[in-house]
Amino acid sequence: MIRIGILGAAGYTGGELIRLLLNHPEAEIVFANSESNAGNLVADVHEGLYGDTELRFTDEMPFNDVDVVFFCFGHGKSEAFLKEHAIPQHVKIIDLAQDFRLAAPGNDYVYGLPEINKDKIATAQHVANPGCFATCIQLALLPAASMRIITENVSVNAITGSTGAGQKPSATTHFSWRNNNMSIYKAFTHQHVPEIRQSLTQVQGYLDADIDFIPYRGDFARGIFATAVVRTDKPIEEVIEGYKQFYANAAFTHYVDKAIDMKQVVNTNKALVHCDKYGRKLLITSTIDNLLKGAVGQAVQNMNIMFGINETTGLNLKSSAF
Repeated sequence: MIRIGILGAAGYTGGELIRLLLNHPEAEIVFANSESNAGNLVADVHEGLYGDTELRFTDEMPFNDVDVVFFCFGHGKSEAFLKEHAIPQHVKIIDLAQDFRLAAPGNDYVYGLPEINKDKIATAQHVANPGCFATCIQLALLPAASMRIITENVSVNAITGSTGAGQKPSATTHFSWRNNNMSIYKAFTHQHVPEIRQSLTQVQGYLDADIDFIPYRGDFARGIFATAVVRTDKPIEEVIEGYKQFYANAAFTHYVDKAIDMKQVVNTNKALVHCDKYGRKLLITSTIDNLLKGAVGQAVQNMNIMFGINETTGLNLKSSAF
C-alpha cells in the first residue's frame, strides 16, 4: 500500500486527487493538509465526496508516515515551501505547480509526461507534473517533433474550462462573467510555452520555430480543446502512421481516425489526438480533461510508475457521450 500525504488539499486539484485516491486499490491517504480547513471534514469542502470518506483536513504534516507527498499548491509556493520545511529523503514528491518543470542546475525533478519520460519517472524521487495546457499541446505536437517536421512556426489555439483557474474566485471566473462568454488571455506569453518548447526540443533534437500560442477562457467547467497548425510537405498518410506509432504503447493517449470532441475525454485520464491536412497545413486537434490528464490524473499515473505498479491503476475512468 502506498501511503500518501497531500498538501494544498482544499483546492480543485486537491479534491480531484482525493477522489481518485479513495478509489485507488494501492493507495492510503495518511493526511490531507489545509491550514484554513484544519479539523473540517473533507466532504464539507469537496461535497462530491459525501458518503465516500470521513477524512478530515489537518494542519499537521507527518512526513515520516508517508511514502509520497503531492504538492497541490499554486505556482511559486512549492519552491518556497521546500525552503522552509524539510521532507525526509525517502519520501517521493510529485509537484503539480510549475516551480520545477524546467531543467536547471540543481533541479533533480523529472518532467512527468509519461509519453516521453516513462523510464525516467520510474526511477525518479521527485517529479514535476506538467501543466494542463502544456500536456494537451505537447501531446498534439510530440509525434510531429519525432518525425522532425516542426521546422516552421507553429500556431496553437486552445480553450480551457473555468476549473483551470483554480478554486479562488476572480473577476474572470465567477459565473455571471464566464457564462455565455469567451475571451483570450496571456496571448503569446503563457507560462506553459517554455515547457512545451523543452519537450519538443527533447524529442526533435532542436527547435528553431516559434510556438505562437493563444489561450482562451471557455464557458464550461472542465476540459481543454486545442488546435495546432504545422506546415509540412510530408503526406498525411505518413503523418498519421507516425502518430499511431508514437502512441502505440501509451496507456491513455490515443490517435483517433475521425474528428474528436471534448466530451469524449471529460472525467477521464484520456488524451485524444486527430490530424487533417490542407495543402501544406497539418491541422492537429487534441483534447484532455484539464483536472485529470492535465493535472491529478497524470499525477496519479506518475505515482503508479514511480512505485512500479501498472500505470492505469485507479484511473480506468469512463467518459459519457452526453
